[in-house]
This record gives sequence, structure tokens and C-alpha cells, in this order.
Amino acid sequence: MQNIDAGVRRKQTRILGMSTFAFTVCFAVWTIFSIIGLRIKQELGLDDTHFGILIATPVLTGSLSRIFLGIWTDQYGGRLVFTLLMLTTSVAVWLLATVTSYPWFLAAALGVGLAGGSFAVGIAYVSRWFEAEKQGTALGIFGMGNVGAAVTNFGAPFLVVALGWEDTARVYAAILFLTALVFFFLTEDDPVTAERKRKGEKVPAAFMQLEPLKKLQVWRFALYYFFVFGGFVALALWLPRFYQGAYGLDIKTAGMLAAAYALPGSVFRALGGWLSDKYGARRVMYWTFIGSLICLFFLSYPKTDYVVHGVRGPIRFTLATPLWLCVILTVALGFFMSLGKAAVYKHIPVYYPGHVGAVGGLVGMIGGLGGFFLPIVFGVSNDLIGVWTSCFMVLFGITAVSLIWMHLAIRRMEMAALKEELQKLPELPEMAHMHHMKLVPEEDPDQPNP
Repeated sequence: MQNIDAGVRRKQTRILGMSTFAFTVCFAVWTIFSIIGLRIKQELGLDDTHFGILIATPVLTGSLSRIFLGIWTDQYGGRLVFTLLMLTTSVAVWLLATVTSYPWFLAAALGVGLAGGSFAVGIAYVSRWFEAEKQGTALGIFGMGNVGAAVTNFGAPFLVVALGWEDTARVYAAILFLTALVFFFLTEDDPVTAERKRKGEKVPAAFMQLEPLKKLQVWRFALYYFFVFGGFVALALWLPRFYQGAYGLDIKTAGMLAAAYALPGSVFRALGGWLSDKYGARRVMYWTFIGSLICLFFLSYPKTDYVVHGVRGPIRFTLATPLWLCVILTVALGFFMSLGKAAVYKHIPVYYPGHVGAVGGLVGMIGGLGGFFLPIVFGVSNDLIGVWTSCFMVLFGITAVSLIWMHLAIRRMEMAALKEELQKLPELPEMAHMHHMKLVPEEDPDQPNP
């Protein structure tokens, strides 16, 4: 039995490692416009609004594709769907280097965005290999593939400087194509798909997989993910532009500082999964929202000049967030977001074990849409308001609303669960003896008598 268990563990480790590696490569491809988009912006003379649309377009495809990719994974298995997805996307990335006009860049970006749908595939595939008490940690490790954003923000600027943005895209396409082949030959069908093939069972209908999406709880999870993942992707794409504009940095320095934000937002996702297994996903979500609010409050404060009319005349001073503090705050924000991303997905295989692909796809889709809409909102707010920190103001508002809604929802659930017991209590505790009640039972009625 121990040999079998050891063999199963080795297989789980191999599947998890390959899935995480493949997702890392896909995520690096998905965020490639955060770097090459800066050169394209210069070549085409784009304003911030059009630049925001350009870098957000891949996120749109990656988001909308997640729901049907999740359903296909539930139906046909993650190994096949993941491989075909990477092969298809690699062709789109290669063709990206051939376009020259803004509309065609947007069209090419839609194809590149398919890489973002890999998350829904991987979540369903990986979750089927692990027992419930290990799923939070396993999915947290898989989610570390978000580090691909840091890989792009750190490495792509050097490739762009050395090779140009066109050859950088071709390098990414070749790596993704090779990853697809390696993944296919080093993995195997998940236990559910393998058992279905062995028994010759029919693939479940797509509409049956969508049944859980009627539940409000699923959409509440999706809202949380809109911030923790959508906000993460949006900032990973936007921060190079922010650092260039707000602090006058060059593309390599801006990219590395953006990578400093994306790195903890990815690698600590495994910690978030472990904490969710140990302390509960609800508590981790509270940590996420409260910590994020604190970081965003200070990041939102714009550089401001003050004039105080003192006794001896005007006193002038300036309040501004220095670069070093801004970097620290964004790194801390990325850390809290990473915990939240894992906590959200801890719920799904527990509540919806037979519909992980569909539910995970919907939650991922809403989160990804945050990564699409928010960079556009950041660009519009820059053009309309003219304040560099407006992106953090937007995120502060979303976080505050999410925290309040989560807390109210939890309080409603708690009160509903306690309602029946509360009705049994006397109006005043000191009158309990008149109601023949024991407020504190002397023994646990569920335990056998000694």
C-alpha cells in the first residue's frame, strides 16, 4: 500500500509540476503586450486610452474563453485541451510579428489572448489529481504560474532591446510550441477522464456543466476574483507605463520594477493555498481585502503641493510617495492579491467537485475581464483626470466594495444558521432557569457517554 501511495504521489508531483510550468509559459505569453506594447505605442503614436485597449485586448480573449475551455476540460480532459490550446496560441503569437496597423494589432492580440484561458484548463485538470484536503495547496502551487507576468516584465525588455519586438514575439511563439509538445508527452489523462474512457461513457452535455452557474454564490466568488486576479493582471500590464510616466524611468527599469510587483503576486499563491487549507479561505479573504486597502490608500495619494498660511507667512511643502516606497507598497499589494487568488479557488472543488471546469471557468472569466477592463479604465482616468495615481484610486474603490459585500454576505449566512437556535433563547439570559434551558451544555450530546 505504501508503494502504491508513493507512486501516486510521484505522479501527482509530475502532473502538478508540468501543469505549473505550462501555465507559467502561457501567462508570460498572455502579458507580452505589457512590454512590446510600449514599443508599438511609440511606433503608432498612441495615447494612453488606445494603449490601454491594446494591452487589455489579449485579456479579453483569455477571459471569455475560460468558460468554454473549462467545460471542454470537464468533457475531454485537461491533457488534450491544454496541448491544443498552446499549439493554437503559438501560431497566433508568431503571426503577431507580421502586422503593422492598429486594427490588425488588436486582431492579433485576440489570438494571443487564448493563452490566458489555460488557467481554467489547468485548474480542472490539476484538481482531479488531488484529494480535497490537498487541493488548496495544489491549486495554489499551480497558480504560481502567474509568475509568467514577472518573467515577461523582467526578461522581455532585454529581448526587445537586443532583438526588437518582432523577434521577441517569435521567440515567445517557439517556446510556447515546444512547451505544448513536452507537456503532452510527459503527462497523462486525469483519473476521471481515464475512467470515463475505460468504461466508454458518453461525454456530459455542456448545458449540464453550466447548471451551478445559477447560484449567486458562484457570482460572488467571481467578484472577489475580479479584484485579486483582474486587478493583478491589470497592474502587471499597466505598471511599466505608470513607472515611466510618474517617475520618468526607462523601459528596462520600469519593467524590472513591475516584475518586482508581479513576482510576489505569483509565488506566494502556494502560501495562500496552504493557509486556506489550514485556516480557511474566508479568513484569508479578509486578510487579502484589508491588507490591500491599506496599501492602496497610500498608493492612491497623488503628489500634492500645500501652502499653509503661518504666523510668519506662507509655509510650502510637498507630499509625494517616493519611488522606493511605491515599489514596497506594490510588492505588498501583490502579496495580498496572491493570497486572495488561492483562497477564491479553494472554494470551487469543495462546493462544486463535479463542475470545477465550468465554475472555475466562469470565475476565471470574470476575473480576467477585470484584467481587460481595468487597463482601459486606467488609461481613460489618466486622460480625463490627469493624475498618475488614479489607477490605484480605482482599485481602492473596488476593494472597498468587495470587502463590504463579503462581510455582509457572511453575516447573513451566520445569522441564518443561528436563527433557529436564537429563537430558543429566553429574552434575558438570567431568566434561563425559568425556561428550563442550559445555555452551556455540561456535555457534548454527540459524544458517547463514558
